[in-house]
Amino acid sequence: MTGSAAAVADYVTTHRERAVDFARDLVGVDTANPPGDTQAIVDDVAGLLADWPVDLERHAVDPTKPNLLATLPGERSQTLCLLGHLDTVPYDAGAWTHDPLGERVDDRLYGRGAADMKGPVGAMLAALEAYVETDTTPPVTVLFALVSDEEVGGDAGLPAVLAADRLDADACVIGEPTCDADRHSVTVADRGSIWLTLEATGEAAHGSRPPLGVNAIDRLYAAVETIRERFGSRPLSIDDRLAPIVDESVAFYAPTMGETTARDLFAYPSINLGMMEGGEAVNSVPRTARAELDVRLTAGVDTADVLADLRACAADCEGVTIADASWSVGTAESVDSPLVEAVAGTAEAVTGQRLYRRSATGGGDAKTLRNAGIPTVEFALGPDTAHAVDEHTTVDALAHNASVYARLPARWGRAVEAH
Repeated sequence: MTGSAAAVADYVTTHRERAVDFARDLVGVDTANPPGDTQAIVDDVAGLLADWPVDLERHAVDPTKPNLLATLPGERSQTLCLLGHLDTVPYDAGAWTHDPLGERVDDRLYGRGAADMKGPVGAMLAALEAYVETDTTPPVTVLFALVSDEEVGGDAGLPAVLAADRLDADACVIGEPTCDADRHSVTVADRGSIWLTLEATGEAAHGSRPPLGVNAIDRLYAAVETIRERFGSRPLSIDDRLAPIVDESVAFYAPTMGETTARDLFAYPSINLGMMEGGEAVNSVPRTARAELDVRLTAGVDTADVLADLRACAADCEGVTIADASWSVGTAESVDSPLVEAVAGTAEAVTGQRLYRRSATGGGDAKTLRNAGIPTVEFALGPDTAHAVDEHTTVDALAHNASVYARLPARWGRAVEAH
């Protein structure tokens, strides 16, 4: 190939509608999960890429949920992965005022997945097309990874690809939407989680004689309140290296939730009572009850220590036990790493606006990749409409995403060499 990075950048600018075309084609294929069937959309993308100078590989442990890997060889073997998922959350077509399988209205593209994340995937395709059409070899190898089963946290997507050792990359950018209104960001961290199932037992009695029984729901709710009081107000011990990320996160979220609330979100555990059930009838004192708690912790916090404290707290609550617990540790990239510098610097150059280096409030494929030893961030411009009725993105967001993704290989390659 004989092209140049400048030619690639010029191509995506002058062909800005290509990202829209690709995104609309992707949105037009229903991949709601469940059931999450992505066979047709993978066939479509594979058919497109078959004419491009890329090495294609399809990997599937579930034939209805295949994954597609396309490698564009670069001047160096160092590999930058651009990753996106093809499944979407379900939708109720009757609640939409626009076609959930794609409708262009002026500068907006409506449809399920337009923001999360078929729009960014379309922009990635436009970036790859720019290399092909300008006959340009990227300075580093680019791996384009399309995975399935992300929206339900299933094992057929990225976990299957990693388990088979098929994703060989030195860094990864996931096209998850990371922006809100006029605030742009790259997520460089996620939070740890502890999911607890609490069970309480009491003594059944007739509802007209409550003192003769022991109400399991009362016991359970008292235990939840004890956990909230004991842990919800206890400041987290956060590594000093995470302080810049916390500060950026607070600055990003403050306009929507207030600075104090945003600060508390990362300074303390967040505790959500997601499910609670018990009892058999309104006129009976319940003998058993069950609740599920979602506890989130800022990256850098020792999740195992917190879980041990939670177990000790539950043990102090009469009649209450922890029936099940699952947990994950928050992960983070350094704000001055080559990957963060490349994504933030490129996006700021393309948009002319500040890019916050922040933490996500939850965790997904980025956490999985970081735990597999692959530096990873999430980035995509666009309005915050993911999972909403009339989900949409804009033409400008799609075009700017394509520009960022197209320029990333060169800037990341330079950042790696300089680091």
